[in-house]
Amino acid sequence: MKIALAQYNFLIGDFEYNKRRILEGIRIATDRGAELIVFPELALTGYPPRDFLEFTDFVDRCETSMQQIALNCRDIAAIVGSPSRNLTGKGKPLFNSAWFLNNGKVEFIANKSLLPNYDVFDEYRYFEPADGFGYVDYKGLRLALTVCEDIWNTAEVPMYSFSPLDQVQNIQPDIIINISASPFNYNQTVLRREVLRTNALKYGKPIVYVNHTGAQTELIFDGNSMVCDAAGNIRDQLPYFTEEVRIVDIIDDYYKVQSHPGNTGVSAVNPSLDMGVPAIDLIHDALVLGIRDYFSKMGFRKAVLGLSGGIDSAVTMALAAEALGAENVKGILLPSIHSSDHSISDARQLAENLKSPYEIIPINEGVTAMEQTMSPFFKDMSADVTEENIQARIRAVILMAFSNKFGYILLNTSNKSEAAVGYGTLYGDMAGGLSVLGDVYKTDVYKLAWYINREKEIIPVNSITKPPSAELRPDQKDSDSLPEYSLLDQLLYSYIEMRRSPAELILMGFDVGLVNRVISMVNRSEWKRYQSPPVLRISPKAFGMGRRMPIVAKYL
Repeated sequence: MKIALAQYNFLIGDFEYNKRRILEGIRIATDRGAELIVFPELALTGYPPRDFLEFTDFVDRCETSMQQIALNCRDIAAIVGSPSRNLTGKGKPLFNSAWFLNNGKVEFIANKSLLPNYDVFDEYRYFEPADGFGYVDYKGLRLALTVCEDIWNTAEVPMYSFSPLDQVQNIQPDIIINISASPFNYNQTVLRREVLRTNALKYGKPIVYVNHTGAQTELIFDGNSMVCDAAGNIRDQLPYFTEEVRIVDIIDDYYKVQSHPGNTGVSAVNPSLDMGVPAIDLIHDALVLGIRDYFSKMGFRKAVLGLSGGIDSAVTMALAAEALGAENVKGILLPSIHSSDHSISDARQLAENLKSPYEIIPINEGVTAMEQTMSPFFKDMSADVTEENIQARIRAVILMAFSNKFGYILLNTSNKSEAAVGYGTLYGDMAGGLSVLGDVYKTDVYKLAWYINREKEIIPVNSITKPPSAELRPDQKDSDSLPEYSLLDQLLYSYIEMRRSPAELILMGFDVGLVNRVISMVNRSEWKRYQSPPVLRISPKAFGMGRRMPIVAKYL
């Protein structure tokens, strides 16, 4: 059977656009001789639709659109992800479903059983779980229709004691079709292939897996749709972060359970990617896509950001220039009396290397005016972090003035290490409409910088090699307030991504005092992060909707 995998970038809630793209895919697949086309989970609505699902009109439009799409499925069948109403009268009002469209009508609807309810997922809020999965007989083959089943680790979904795929042996399908909405993180790309391989070997069936591509605010979908044969070999794989309709001919060879001689079972698609080791090329591409889609889907074109001459703002500007076009990214240099000459020259050189517009606006007069305004209240008091924060907030005022006057979106340049320990000024350098590096640890920001410079020097080398500093007081360095980033990031990763307790961190070899100090900083800074811009997610545990911690708490 010739099956088309339709890896598309949908827009949440835009039924006309999504329907048009689905119909486009059907036409392409039909013209290329495909007999079946498969779209991702909740393709019609975009993923995740969240509380839009609570609007009756939203669900009505899903059903109407699906009927219209079905009319175009006469020479080809289609599997499309969309909500469907739960007519049993029990439980939640909706199912998360795979609709099978054929002969100009809806012939079958299969509902999702395993509803993820962890990290960024909250499907049990909206959907009723099915007690199994469905299948259809089509063109002489039995197709099992599954919605993201077993792509997630079922241990993360403790309410379920079974996997719906365990019912495979009862119906003996020829092919397992899996439509998915699996967001990118630098571990998931390898884990996903291993899960497909494991299930193909377990059930002895080929698997067709179709995923979204594109970014939906924080969530970035990498595509990477795949076809796995019965022996666990990845026989075809669509590209990362790119739309494509690909025709795959599921031939007799795909049903063979024994591996080919010398085949280890998993093809080496991306040798640079290893479990738990960030692949900087993929992270780079994910962030570029995240910026581009955030702007395009919101109807914005231009970005502005503060350029300090440091590595974080340099990497952010380079990524934004690639995503939006260098001419659409404006850098504002905002030197103070504490800014070094090389910081100004590095920032200017970056903008010139990118061919991006920039302005230099010293903040000294604004800071002086603010200090004079507050002097009657601060008299006889020594300068401290208050005066440092005034500098950061004056910069934010200037940047937001450019945003308001010229229609720019302000990009936040804080990295994950800083956000974790609260090393940033609320309403100052934490301002912005989108946090580009908020899920990238400082040590990985350096790797991104070198990756951006892989062919020629875009980011001035001095911005990469000099000691990081906020330059809010004389001779300030980040290391005055924080442990060295190489050590800090290891501790943060173990606490945030790996969820190691303070006691476990100490057993791992981290110093007791360091553990207590850093974990206290992380926990005390939760109130700041609640007021931060959305963060582009590239890790298994990003700040934002996937990490829900109380503001008022004590955990040490």
